[in-house]
Amino acid sequence: MNTADPLVMGIESSCDETGVGIVRGTELLTNTVSSSMAEHVRFGGVIPEIASRAHLEAFVPTVRTALADAGVRMAEIDAIAVTSGPGLAGALMVGVAAAKALAVATGKPLYAINHLVAHVGVGLLGDGGELPPHLGALLVSGGHTEILAVQDITSDVRLLGCTIDDAAGEAYDKVARLLGLSYPGGPAIDRAAAEGDPEAFSFPRGLTAGKYMGSAENPGPHRYDMSFSGLKTAVARVVETFHAARRPIPVADVAASFQESVVDVISRKTVLACTEHGITTLLMGGGVAANSRLREVVTQRCARHGITVVVPPLSLCTDNGAMVAALGSRLVAQGVAPTGIAFTADPGLPVTTVAMPAAV
Repeated sequence: MNTADPLVMGIESSCDETGVGIVRGTELLTNTVSSSMAEHVRFGGVIPEIASRAHLEAFVPTVRTALADAGVRMAEIDAIAVTSGPGLAGALMVGVAAAKALAVATGKPLYAINHLVAHVGVGLLGDGGELPPHLGALLVSGGHTEILAVQDITSDVRLLGCTIDDAAGEAYDKVARLLGLSYPGGPAIDRAAAEGDPEAFSFPRGLTAGKYMGSAENPGPHRYDMSFSGLKTAVARVVETFHAARRPIPVADVAASFQESVVDVISRKTVLACTEHGITTLLMGGGVAANSRLREVVTQRCARHGITVVVPPLSLCTDNGAMVAALGSRLVAQGVAPTGIAFTADPGLPVTTVAMPAAV
C-alpha cells in the first residue's frame, strides 16, 4: 500500500447525506454528495428511517460517480475510510455495512473513523496537509455543538465543551418551525434575522451564570458547555403570547434575538476555551458554520485575542466523504493499523476515539 500519498476513499452516512470523497495524499480529487434533505422537509427534521433507506439507495450510484469524477478505478484505491460514529444509528449502519462489503470484495484495508474528528480533517486538504500547531475546532451542526483541542489529529483530540441538550442546529430547526419558517431552520432564521432587531427580546444565555462558569482557577461544572433547550422554550413562550393576544408575530425580531443568544453563547464559550487552553488557530466546521452572524462574531471575538479563525468552503463544512477520506489518508500515512471489519457502528462514539482500533 502506498503510504506516501495514499489514494483513499471516504464514506460518510452519519445523517441525511451520503458522501463519498476520494483524496490522493492531501489532494482532493472528488467530493460527491447525495442528500436526502428534500425528503425530510415536510417533517421539519431528519427522520432516521427515511435517511437510512436513502443511504441504501444512493450508495452504489454515489461510489460510481465519485470514481468517475476522480478518474480512478476501484482497483487503484489504497484504503477505504468510513464514518463509524457518532451519528444516527440506522444511517451509520448502512454506511458501515456498505464499506465492509466493499472492503471484503476488493481486499482493501478499512479504517473506521470518528465523524467529528473528520470535520477537522478538512484542514489536511491542500497546502501540504499540515495542521497548524495549537489547533482547536468549533463544530456546530444539527446534531453536535462541540469545542475541541487538537494536539495530534491521529491520536490526541480532546473535548473541551459541548451542548448538554439540543445542538445549535437542532434549536434553529425547532425555532424555525415555531416561527413558520422553512426547513432547514439555520438558513431560514439567518435570512429573517437580517431584517430584525437582535435586542428586541431578551432571551436567556444558557449555562453562563457564575455557578456554571466558575473561574480559571476553580472551573464550574459547565465552564465551556452550552445549553439551548431553555432558549427554545423561551422563544415558544413569546410566540404563545403573541398568539394569545391575536397579534402577528414579529418574526424578524424574534429570529434576530434568538440567533444573537445562540451566537453570543457559542462565541463566548469558544473564546474562553481557546484562551485558557493555548489555542491560537480555530477551525470552524459543521453546517451551522455557514451562519453569517456566527462566523462574524466568532471571528471578531477571536481576533481580539490573537486567535486565527479558519472556515473551510461550505461544501466541506457540512457532512461529506472528503473529510473522511482526508483523515483516513493521514492515518494511512502515519502507519496506523487498519480497523478491519470486526467492528460495529457506534452512535455515541466519543471524540477521543479518532479511529476504532483493529480487533485483537
